[in-house]
Amino acid sequence: MKKLMLLTTGGTIASLEGKNGLVPEMNANEILSHLPGLNLLCQIDGKPLMNIDSTNIQPEHWVEIANSIHQHYHDYDGFIVTHGTDTMAYTSAALSYMLQNVEKPIVLTGSQIPIAFKKTDAKRNISDAIRFACEAIGGVYVVFDGRVIQGTRTIKVRTKSYDSFESINYPYVASILEDAIEYHKPSHSSKNKEIQLDTSLCTNVSLVKLHPGIKPEFFDFLKKQYKGIVIESYGSGGIPFQGRNLLEKLNELTECGISVVITTQCLEEGEDIDIYEVGRKLNQSSIIRSRDMNTEAIVPKLMWVLGKTQDPQKVKEMMETPIANDITFLKGSRGNVERRNGIPS
Repeated sequence: MKKLMLLTTGGTIASLEGKNGLVPEMNANEILSHLPGLNLLCQIDGKPLMNIDSTNIQPEHWVEIANSIHQHYHDYDGFIVTHGTDTMAYTSAALSYMLQNVEKPIVLTGSQIPIAFKKTDAKRNISDAIRFACEAIGGVYVVFDGRVIQGTRTIKVRTKSYDSFESINYPYVASILEDAIEYHKPSHSSKNKEIQLDTSLCTNVSLVKLHPGIKPEFFDFLKKQYKGIVIESYGSGGIPFQGRNLLEKLNELTECGISVVITTQCLEEGEDIDIYEVGRKLNQSSIIRSRDMNTEAIVPKLMWVLGKTQDPQKVKEMMETPIANDITFLKGSRGNVERRNGIPS
C-alpha cells in the first residue's frame, strides 16, 4: 500500500462561507473526512502548510511548499498539494524548477467549488490526484477535471467551469476516468538520481502586457526597479518601433544588464521573432526567447534563474534551456509545435 502526504495550502477546495465571501478554513483532516474509504487505497498523512486564498500566494510560499516536500521526500511514495486555482499554474511551474530529479509524483489539485458544498468538483479532483500520486512516475503535475497536465504547461483558462485548466503547447500527460489512468505521453522518471532542492529566487521580476498606446517612458521606471522583465508581445513576438518606439527602450534595458524575455499574448504556438520585421529588429544576442513556454512558467523560471546568476548571458542560456518539458519549440520553423491535444504537427 502506497504512503502519501497531503499538503494543504487553502484555496476554494478548503473554503467555507464567511461574512465577506468564501474563505479558506478547512484543514487536511477535514478535507479527507469528505472522502471515506481512501484508507483502502493508500495511507495518507495530512500536513497543513497555510490556509490562504491562492490570490495571496507569494514566491515565499512556493519555497515553503518545496522545502516541505524535500523534507519528507524519502518518507512517502507521492505528494498531493491542495491549492487555490487562481495561481496554481505559477506554483506548479515553480515547484518544477525548485525540485529536480524527482522520481515520485508531486500532484497539485484544487476545485472550483468547496469540498463542503453539496455539489462540488473537489471530491473527484482530490480522488484523482490521490490515484495519480500512487503511480510510478516522477515530476510535478496538475490533476484537474480528469486531466493530468505537466506542471510547466498548465494554464487556467476558465474562471468558473470545472474544466478550468488546459495544457498549452504540450499533450496532456494522462486522462483519469474512475479507476483507470490512460497515458497520452510515455511516463518517465529520474531513476537513480537524488532529488535536488534549489529555492534561491530573485523576485525582482515584472510582467508587462503590451497594448496599443503604451508609453515608452514606462520602461524607464522598470529599469530602476527590476532585474528581469517578461514582455507579453503581440502575435509571434512583435515589438512596435513606429509611433511609440518600444524597441529602443527594450534595447536600453538589455544594455543596462536587465534580462528581458519576449513571449506572446497568444496562448498557443509560442513566439517566433524570426518571421516579421517587428521581431527581427530585436537584438537576439541579448533578448531571451521563450519559444513555446507559457507565461505562468516563464515568470517563476526567471525568478529561479536570477536567484542563481545575474550575468545576462548566463541568464539567457539557462532560460532558453528546456527544464521539465517547459520548452519543445526550439527551432525557428513556423508551426513546429506539439498541440495541446497531443498530435505533433
